[in-house]
Amino acid sequence: METMPAGRLDVAAGRFTVEEVPVPEPGPGEVLIEVRAAGVCLSDAHLIDGSLRPLYLAGEKVTLGHEVAGVVHAAGPRLVGDWAPGRRVLLAAGQSCGVCPSCVRRRPCPRVLTRGVDYDGGWARYALAREDTLVPIPDGLPFEQAAIIPDAVSTPYAAVVGTAGVRPAQSVGIWGAGGLGAHAVRLARLAGAVPVIAVDPLPVARERALAFGADAALDPAAPDLTAAVLRATGGAGLDVALDFAGVPAVREQAAAVLGAAGVLVLVGLTHEPLTITQGTRFSYLGNQVRGHYGSGPGHIEELIRLATTGRLDLGPSVSGLVPLTEAPHAVERLTSGADRPVRLVLVP
Repeated sequence: METMPAGRLDVAAGRFTVEEVPVPEPGPGEVLIEVRAAGVCLSDAHLIDGSLRPLYLAGEKVTLGHEVAGVVHAAGPRLVGDWAPGRRVLLAAGQSCGVCPSCVRRRPCPRVLTRGVDYDGGWARYALAREDTLVPIPDGLPFEQAAIIPDAVSTPYAAVVGTAGVRPAQSVGIWGAGGLGAHAVRLARLAGAVPVIAVDPLPVARERALAFGADAALDPAAPDLTAAVLRATGGAGLDVALDFAGVPAVREQAAAVLGAAGVLVLVGLTHEPLTITQGTRFSYLGNQVRGHYGSGPGHIEELIRLATTGRLDLGPSVSGLVPLTEAPHAVERLTSGADRPVRLVLVP
């Protein structure tokens, strides 16, 4: 039996190791992908430390990795499309469960399964993918850039242009300039927002936000933060505030600097309660809170077009390439906060 290295998490024991596992075989409607690049996300670290747990995992172990790109290696039976060996693809991060009444009736599935969380992902030499989760990528798009489009780029993209509905000349504040927030800065600028204000406690993250196109980068602990936001927006406050940190104090701070009809979009995940301290002000200004999760149909294809036409350069987003065997080191580097990488990418 042929085996391969894979980054496996024992969810019950909370133990992550790179170990040898059998190479999977594609079943009906499935394709076996030879992985060329797989992103390391903070969600992977949260799975390892136990603060995030799979909802629909069958069993106790899972191969991590929901940001994956590679080439078709082998195809299973009963495929609809032409997935010839060697075809370059990226893998959508989620898929419908395929068995609930909604799926059977071909309606929107209420139980979306996440690759590398609820079923095996791409921290391996090979990964199985259902045919409907494959997205072709052109030859000119490097695998390491294509791999991070699902989630690292598509989640903030959907939050900015979808949930927040950012329009040209609107003012946008982005709390948390890490892997997702840094892309939100670039995407808000691409959407025409002005000014784009990044807020992050780490100097390295603020410097990167400015390099990514922010008009201002502020420290959330600065006593004059509110005054600085008002100066940058001509006294009007923010049209849109996006929380990528998932921290209650961040949400309070962001809500407090919204302008009339301003919208607070919650992207960062937390189990902590949401509170609006200045409730009367919030209501008087007609502010709103909107939840956000992931991305929707078409977002990945749109980002591929933006990346391949030069509108969106994802080269600076790849902070480093790391061998798959050193996946534990990559996770440690991400969580230590030493250099706050945008995205480290594993290479099998």
